[in-house]
Amino acid sequence: MKRKRLGNVIRGSLLEGLEMKLAPDVSLERVKAGKFLVVEGEEYDFFSIITDLRLAATNEQLLSNPPNFSNDLLRAVISGTGTYAVVSLRPMLMFERAARKNGEPLEPEPVKTIPAHFSVVAEASGDDVALIFGSEELNAATGRKHFFIGTPLDMQAPVCLDLKKFAERSSAVFGRTGTGKTFITRLLLAGFIHTDAAVNLVFDAHNEYGTKGTFEGEGQTHVKGLQPLFAHRGKVKVYSLDKEGTENRGARCDREVRLSIEQIEPEDILLLQEELRLNPTAAEYAHILKGAFGKRWLAEFMALMDSGDQALIGEFAEKRNLLVSSMQALWRRLNRLREQCRFLDFNPQEGKLDVIDDMIGDLLAGVSVVVEFGKYDDMTSYLLVANVITRRVEEAYKTRTENYLRTQNELDKPKQLVITIEEAHKFLSPRAASQTSFGKIARELRKYYVSLLLVDQRPSGIHDEILSQIGTKIVAALSDEKDINAVLSGVSNAGGMRSILASLDTKQQALIMGHAVPMPVVIRTRDYDQAFYEAMGHLEGEKRRAKAYADINKLYD
Repeated sequence: MKRKRLGNVIRGSLLEGLEMKLAPDVSLERVKAGKFLVVEGEEYDFFSIITDLRLAATNEQLLSNPPNFSNDLLRAVISGTGTYAVVSLRPMLMFERAARKNGEPLEPEPVKTIPAHFSVVAEASGDDVALIFGSEELNAATGRKHFFIGTPLDMQAPVCLDLKKFAERSSAVFGRTGTGKTFITRLLLAGFIHTDAAVNLVFDAHNEYGTKGTFEGEGQTHVKGLQPLFAHRGKVKVYSLDKEGTENRGARCDREVRLSIEQIEPEDILLLQEELRLNPTAAEYAHILKGAFGKRWLAEFMALMDSGDQALIGEFAEKRNLLVSSMQALWRRLNRLREQCRFLDFNPQEGKLDVIDDMIGDLLAGVSVVVEFGKYDDMTSYLLVANVITRRVEEAYKTRTENYLRTQNELDKPKQLVITIEEAHKFLSPRAASQTSFGKIARELRKYYVSLLLVDQRPSGIHDEILSQIGTKIVAALSDEKDINAVLSGVSNAGGMRSILASLDTKQQALIMGHAVPMPVVIRTRDYDQAFYEAMGHLEGEKRRAKAYADINKLYD
């Protein structure tokens, strides 16, 4: 296979990686951290990425007393002989060259050796990228779920994610504000639907995924959400807390979300400790009230405090060794829920249709659900709704999985579910992780076909134990040192990955590493545009009519 030569290996070790002397005819400024290269050994091809670059000289005195470089010829002569560039490489995988030439099935091997001195280092080809990361063209023949997510630096070959593996374990999209996390997430969600690798439950805090999303570039003002993009397949429903607002935006709301106060558990209130400014006794009081009133604990407590009957309140407090002043403080804080969260029904009627049951039915039927918040875009509403719904979904998937394990009937097997949450550190901080269903899902629910997709700009705020459970990380540019350390925690060659992260552009670039890719790779993310819509099967106007006529003609043929 003919590849473009960049240089030769001059030193290295299995532990520290390799160093390449850059060929004199190759411009150093075109060689970038994160670039995908192949080292051609005698028996193996070593697939590697660039982790660092530095300048070197054959004679240090030349650097101490540089000649006058006003003469271009002198500069060219010295640049090719007295000075040179050294590129640090990290081999990630190796393939046996003889097996590749013979067309045998290939599986990448972990790097257990290194190539010899002066082995050729070359740019990876499109065939190399397809060999490592798979190809969408092979999906139909192999039953795989590969999805084109972007291209390597300075290449046009598609890098594919194995979305089946991606969905098996919890994953994350990290990056500071403005680096394109939302667009990357929307690509992933569309990929799950297009490849049928998983069904999505998306808590859409800023109304970016369901009906339409904001476009920050020039020209168009918005892009298609998942619902119109897959309207031809009927695979996405939008549940909205603000039905009127959704329809005012010219979008379709499939169901309006109204939650009963009876669906709220003490853990849901404790998750709002920071937002509601609850005092330390709130946790203990919430559990005591649940024990006293049962399922209707919150409704009964609010009714008791609303009554203003001091004798009755005092009697209740004395009976359970509670302080009236603490009960009043808790009541005042919970009143904010009543005022702020108008989607909460504080007087639920018996037998009223439960929207969460319908949502679970859609998910189990393979229909993705986007929960839009509309005007309820505050963190209190987001945390409360996401936690209440997810707890019920968790219970339903556990029941369905246990039934499947008992019957071994494939019809009972639940489809893999991916739950997407933004501001993930709010749900999975060291304090909150033990109080939410999200912490349990990240740690334990892989066996119940449920995983998380975390979208966050502050990975350092997520519990270390949860971070260690993340299978695949897609990391856009980060600036805070604590966030970078958190993302690289437990990653081999963290120093090399750190230099790659530092070199990422602020738009449309990301480092992918972990379970769903055989090796880390820096990509330019795929455009979310008209070409993407058509690749997903969505056709506009004349093209849709032309396809319909073609389908009719096929029937007659």
